[in-house]
Amino acid sequence: MTEVVPLRIVPGESIHLLDQVQLPHEERYLRIATVDALCEAIAALRVRGAPLLGLAGACGMAIAATERGTTDDALRLAATTIAATRPTAVDLPAAVTAALEFALALPEPEREAALWAYAGEYAARRVREDRALAAYGAPLLPAGAAVLTHCNAGALSTGGIGTALGVIRAAWEQGTLAHCYATETRPLLQGARLTAWELARLGIPATLLPDTAAASLLATGRVHAVITGADRIAANGDSANKIGTFQLALAAARHGVPLYIAAPLTTVDFDCPGGATIPIEFRDEREVGGFGATRWAPEGLAAYNPAFDVTPDDLIAAIITERGVARPPLGSALAALRGGATVA
Repeated sequence: MTEVVPLRIVPGESIHLLDQVQLPHEERYLRIATVDALCEAIAALRVRGAPLLGLAGACGMAIAATERGTTDDALRLAATTIAATRPTAVDLPAAVTAALEFALALPEPEREAALWAYAGEYAARRVREDRALAAYGAPLLPAGAAVLTHCNAGALSTGGIGTALGVIRAAWEQGTLAHCYATETRPLLQGARLTAWELARLGIPATLLPDTAAASLLATGRVHAVITGADRIAANGDSANKIGTFQLALAAARHGVPLYIAAPLTTVDFDCPGGATIPIEFRDEREVGGFGATRWAPEGLAAYNPAFDVTPDDLIAAIITERGVARPPLGSALAALRGGATVA
């Protein structure tokens, strides 16, 4: 099995991004060598997923150093531009800020090479952390389990093996997973286009379902757990993820099915006390009522198109991280993991 590599670094020059807008029909890599090109790729969802956006942000600072120079002002302006591209996923601004602070602490002549090395180390860390997260998460699933996942939290969203899909993959490799159900994830179909593509590559038995069928499926008793990723987790455990996760959590709670969030600790915003303060991105109304050039809704009709919603902490059975599993009360458990504790 060939591993999915959504972002490749060419040190000192550029990055190559797998254009996720073209999947599953075409595997096309885009050469990104300017800050403007990177921001367009992020905004257009050619690169997406909170952990991978963090990596893209770190790479963006290296690109900025090569393209725009390494003065304090040049790097600060690039950081502001990149960090503002998408508001909800905390990994993006956090990674950009960390890379900026790293660079500014160095003599100017050393910054460009150091930023490219920093991006490479960030990529390697993503791979290690995904594997660790998956190892903690897989034992949560009972033998013969069927799971339901929403949106895409696989290799395409992290640069490693994935968060939620990494747990699913590890359980499959250990022989405990029997089946994976994946929602289409409207309106941009990340489940149908991306998660289904990854599951097929992994050889995991899978079934695709409309988002509107999820509650009905949970009511049958065939699903033993719901596992999703997250784009920003508040300090108390409230979790923002792709729109539709909250209604999945409600349905899962009604039917006694645990919902797990799988995300690295970089996705936890400890400066954000609760879900009410998580910024929610609203996207172009044209994304609703059609797909691409195909339209099925009347032109001019208004659309409500939040990209994310927030699942309250009391609907989350546990948050799986690379340092262990945070169980309720989630706030104190996450704080302990941040402080260096390891929880099985």
